[in-house]
Amino acid sequence: MSIFQRTHYTSEITSFIDELKAKKPTLEAEQRAGRAIWWDKNLNLADQADYGEARVAQQAYVYGTSAHPNGD
Repeated sequence: MSIFQRTHYTSEITSFIDELKAKKPTLEAEQRAGRAIWWDKNLNLADQADYGEARVAQQAYVYGTSAHPNGD
């Protein structure tokens, strides 16, 4: 037995998650479906290139004194 090995320790969080998954077996599938709605998207590289080309660089200090729109 290793000196770092604990005798069957389970944290409260792990116990809670295991209990939650036992009560609701569809939980992981619902989480994956929710993630797919917002995050798992196919990117259009042509559109991303267009967005990058259309971007206007911002001044280092946005309240700078050069080229003020009011002529000041």
